[in-house]
Amino acid sequence: MRIVSWNVAGYRSVVNKGFENSMNSLNPDIICLQEVKCLEKEIPYIPENYEMYLNPAEKKGYSGTLVFTRIKPINVEYGIGEEISDLEGRIITLEFDNFFLVNAYVPNSKKELERLEYRISWEDNFRDYLKTLEESKPVILCGDLNVAHEEIDIKNAKSNQRSAGFTIEERNKFTELLDSGFIDTFRYFHPTEVKYSWWSYLFHAREKNAGWRLDYFVVSKSLLENVIDSYIYNDIFGSDHCPIGIDLK
Repeated sequence: MRIVSWNVAGYRSVVNKGFENSMNSLNPDIICLQEVKCLEKEIPYIPENYEMYLNPAEKKGYSGTLVFTRIKPINVEYGIGEEISDLEGRIITLEFDNFFLVNAYVPNSKKELERLEYRISWEDNFRDYLKTLEESKPVILCGDLNVAHEEIDIKNAKSNQRSAGFTIEERNKFTELLDSGFIDTFRYFHPTEVKYSWWSYLFHAREKNAGWRLDYFVVSKSLLENVIDSYIYNDIFGSDHCPIGIDLK
């Protein structure tokens, strides 16, 4: 089984930039998208033989998550019972026979860190939500988690110490998540590899590979033996993020 995650920075936009070809290349059984920025009536393309689950933001043209899956889930839930992020369409949870799959677009702390306090509080609520799911069956979390965890995950660590996505507060919260029983699959399989999943549109950052690793597949420790490998697909374009994926036994 292959699961792919991609912050598409606008689903309608990425469809116009060759999303169908990317789907054919990746051939996922499930693909989780973030920052889709559209309502169901605005969806321009549904891949053949996939079911669609959409959690749009209340605010038009903002945030939102979307899942296409060939495998019918047992159940689908939207949100985590946290009012602000639920209105922003940030979480979809699909229950399958052997695991929960959580598609997440984690709130950004924004410029000047104006949303950092909210972000840190949200992280605690979200971790509690994941641990509650884990009481029933293992969890696969994927998406744009809006944090570069370690210095290896960002091109310019020293100059970004107080930048949203690389503050010590955000990085510590990701550490707390891992310490609670989860594995960052890419770093587990590729402990020293320098690879990024997001690049600013400014200053030719992608051409220079001056990026950040903000997108993750994180799994319950009990599922690790079922993970074959974890990938970052740097050669696929269409967004300021690239897709990531895992293969499962």
